[in-house]
Amino acid sequence: MRIHCLENVDKALQFLKEQRVHLENVGSHDIVDGNHRLTLGLMWTIILRFQIQVIRIATEDNRETRSAKDALLLWCQMKTAGYPEVSIQNFTTCWRDGLAFNALIHRHRPDLMDFHKLTRSNATHNLQQAFTIAEQHLGLTKLLDPEGSDGKLFKGSAHVF
Repeated sequence: MRIHCLENVDKALQFLKEQRVHLENVGSHDIVDGNHRLTLGLMWTIILRFQIQVIRIATEDNRETRSAKDALLLWCQMKTAGYPEVSIQNFTTCWRDGLAFNALIHRHRPDLMDFHKLTRSNATHNLQQAFTIAEQHLGLTKLLDPEGSDGKLFKGSAHVF
């Protein structure tokens, strides 16, 4: 029954709050009613809190360690270096124009697109192209919607991607 589902999700959300997991605008109704965006954001927040935060990766010279999130950000920066108008500084606002997604795809599969025809001003087209190519040619399920982008890829999460 719906009421049981809501109660179960409420218990899970209460546990997350006790663990100091930041829940922004996520309620049991959102999860039970199948709000994909908020559910995906919640999942990413949980992954960050319980998995990625604790992973440490040693640098080549073994002088420092990086969190997995910082290492992923560095990897994205290295892979998109040299692409015009692509500067990845975070996992939120730097992705909203779609150029970073397309640059990552182009770096690995330049045969799938002409990156240089993209313009920063056409964010919806850029995002749609990247997500479609990723789904059709790279086997990645389309989980994000370019429509209604507010600068956060997974609404409801302070950390996204």
